Amino acid sequence: MQIIDLSTSIDDTLKETHAATIDRITHAKGVDHFNWVVMKNQPGGLEKFEAGERVATPEEIPDGEMLSLEIVHASVHMGSHVDAPFHYGSQTQGNPSKKIEDLPLKWCYGPGVVLDFTHKKYPDVIAKDDVIAALARIDYTLKPMDIVLLNTGGDKTLGTPEYVTQYVGMVPDALEYLLDRGIKMLGIDTIGLDRPCFEMFGEFLSTKDKSKIWPCHFLGRQREYAHMERLGNLSAIPRPYGFTVSCLPVKVKDAGAGWSRVVAIVEDE
Repeated sequence: MQIIDLSTSIDDTLKETHAATIDRITHAKGVDHFNWVVMKNQPGGLEKFEAGERVATPEEIPDGEMLSLEIVHASVHMGSHVDAPFHYGSQTQGNPSKKIEDLPLKWCYGPGVVLDFTHKKYPDVIAKDDVIAALARIDYTLKPMDIVLLNTGGDKTLGTPEYVTQYVGMVPDALEYLLDRGIKMLGIDTIGLDRPCFEMFGEFLSTKDKSKIWPCHFLGRQREYAHMERLGNLSAIPRPYGFTVSCLPVKVKDAGAGWSRVVAIVEDE
């Protein structure tokens, strides 16, 4: 059995609209942090700490090191993540939208199908006919609850301006085609499912045409589904179907998305 990592990291070196920052307390610095945690709640303890007093010295800690600690400040849309219906809007089909902690787990674990769109280049899009052609190339008929992965090769530009501004997105007729076949979860290896956001913003602001802004996301207000963004390594999956996808999201309270360690599980033939 192979377990193939399809995830990208929450990375504080990336310069993006909602960039992450990570406070890293090293093992050595952890000794001082331990002192601060213990002393700050004691009467006069914080003043004593700031004056240099300590309740424990490095010599009294095993190897002079405490546990490491990382404090992450990041959007739930950094790194590989699952977008829940609540991200698309407050209502789905007239009912309150599911938040990430409400997402049915059966949507997040199931048969995978990877469709190859690596021949497409920006400003190309993935339309209904492209999905039909991709399925024909692998001679596969979609089944309800398949998890569809869209391989554009977009992860190859991660860390560059092009990752944010120039990628192959999906248009609504392609998404509708998948939803018509009982798909509840899909994923893409770009920063977003729709076309590049700044292009959508420009077209919307110049025309005020509502169809120009987040059309695939907003479709989720009429038809319930979830999707993954910022996947990677989709070309490493050795066959187009006959594998399992796991994309169980982290439960973030009252949130529209959650980080996920997405993997493909490929059983030996």
